[in-house]
Amino acid sequence: MPDFSRCLRTLCALLLIAAAPQALAHAHLASAEPAANALVAASPQQLVLGFTEGVEPRFSQVTLSGPEEVIVSAKQLRNAQDDKAHLLVPIPHRLAAGEYLVNWKVVSVDGHRTQGSYRFTLK
Repeated sequence: MPDFSRCLRTLCALLLIAAAPQALAHAHLASAEPAANALVAASPQQLVLGFTEGVEPRFSQVTLSGPEEVIVSAKQLRNAQDDKAHLLVPIPHRLAAGEYLVNWKVVSVDGHRTQGSYRFTLK
């Protein structure tokens, strides 16, 4: 029995080690401008979303909604120059004062999809 138990523990440990990179291979939001829950003084010209790994703008989507509905199309999204982990989202016009919700869905360079949201307020 001790040999079977030891083999089972070893097998479980190997499976956990093999699965760890899969769990870490998702692009999670690491930073944002405007930041989550920020009180912003001036209308931003773009959103800058920073992720834990590179993302594919062609397969990603960001929606900005607030007092006046604003939708940013996926065609307008692009990576920062030489930095696939930062997504630039142009805002087509000046925003009115109020609370805004940013919803994002991204596909990382390795094909994994993640999503989330955050809010900021414009004075």
